[in-house]
Amino acid sequence: MKRRHILAFAGALPLLLTACASTQAPTRWYELKSEPPEAVPAPRPGDGAVWELSGRLQLPGMLERHALRVGCGAAGVVPLAGHRWVEPLRDSIPVRLAADLALLRGEGLVWPSPAPAGVVVARRLRVAIDTLVADEARQTLRLRARWWFTDASASPTTPPASGRADIDISLPDRSADALAAAHRLALWRLAGRITGSP
Repeated sequence: MKRRHILAFAGALPLLLTACASTQAPTRWYELKSEPPEAVPAPRPGDGAVWELSGRLQLPGMLERHALRVGCGAAGVVPLAGHRWVEPLRDSIPVRLAADLALLRGEGLVWPSPAPAGVVVARRLRVAIDTLVADEARQTLRLRARWWFTDASASPTTPPASGRADIDISLPDRSADALAAAHRLALWRLAGRITGSP
């Protein structure tokens, strides 16, 4: 008798799993688009010095994960179930930031580290993102970042030039799509602050 029940359950198990899977909402995927989210102004090469952007950006730990996240309460951060980045932001942010800086400064003036052979780097740029999270109550994405320039030919005792940015992006609605788009816009505006673009 027990054997018959076990066999019957085993036969029904694939149906149960299928039923469970069908009730689960499909995962929606988001990316930091390669296209700039705003019109590209005329390049501002400044002194024409070649920059090398370190690929090892300092990021908050929560950006190491695939899930989109929002701030909740006084200090909480929660993932949005079923909404994920195609690639972790730790990988996509340096690529997008380097491309945006290059667009804003001009061709050949910004390279991700390591710069190609034959390129003479004048300044090395390091960026740290301290905050990149949506404030659910205010419907705002906040980006807080710092950066440092060091002269590639300077001695190690030369202090780096530094800057910081506090950027708030208003969210048009509470959708995950609006949240993902705001991340892209925040990075573009950060590139503008670093290059001194209007």
